[in-house]
Amino acid sequence: MESKESIELFDLRRLLIGEEIPYSFLAEVFVRTTIMFFIVLFVLRLSGKRGIKQLSIFELAIIISLGSAAGDPMFYNDVALLPAILVFIIVISLYKLITYLTGRFKKVEAFVEGVPVKLIENGKIIYKSFRKESLAYDELFTQLRQKSVTHLGQVESAYLETSGDLSIFFFSDEKVILGLPILPDVYDFPCDEFFSENSYSCKHCGELKPAKVNDTESCIICEKNEWVEAWNTARIT
Repeated sequence: MESKESIELFDLRRLLIGEEIPYSFLAEVFVRTTIMFFIVLFVLRLSGKRGIKQLSIFELAIIISLGSAAGDPMFYNDVALLPAILVFIIVISLYKLITYLTGRFKKVEAFVEGVPVKLIENGKIIYKSFRKESLAYDELFTQLRQKSVTHLGQVESAYLETSGDLSIFFFSDEKVILGLPILPDVYDFPCDEFFSENSYSCKHCGELKPAKVNDTESCIICEKNEWVEAWNTARIT
């Protein structure tokens, strides 16, 4: 008896198509999806040719808005097409208006698009700027390693662009300075003993330890006390 009740509770039709919806609605889903797909394609074509990697936060917000407006009418029978199309018209009109304003007013551009942030200068992380960004050390170091960087002393400066990409400017080989190694098998194992003939970099900001070694001394920039032996090897590309 219990097994029969459990079978009745598991309604295959409700699972597949929902309650009070005829199977003929599947043909309408096909038509709705086709219409909304071509509307999305047309709107994205109007918005420009930049790739997803190059989208700003503003443009990503536009894409999410369009996706939300397009998704519901595709398969909800109680959501009509005309209101969704009106949402598209409003969103793309706002896009064109804000794009026009960002081209005319620097403050609007800075608010909407954001501004590049300098994260590294002269082989050291600008700690205060880095802490303000929602960026982990792993993310920063991954992007640096992808450019064949093995330690921060090879980097003259680096900027976090509004797209999330990292723009890196390098020291020439003869000007490379001591810096924090960012290879995982070195970075992940801070020093537990120090030698006066070596130089050490702070794990958190890249600041160099003073010549006189003191293993109890914290970093003067970030006040952390984790150190890695500094490198000054040239960058190999």
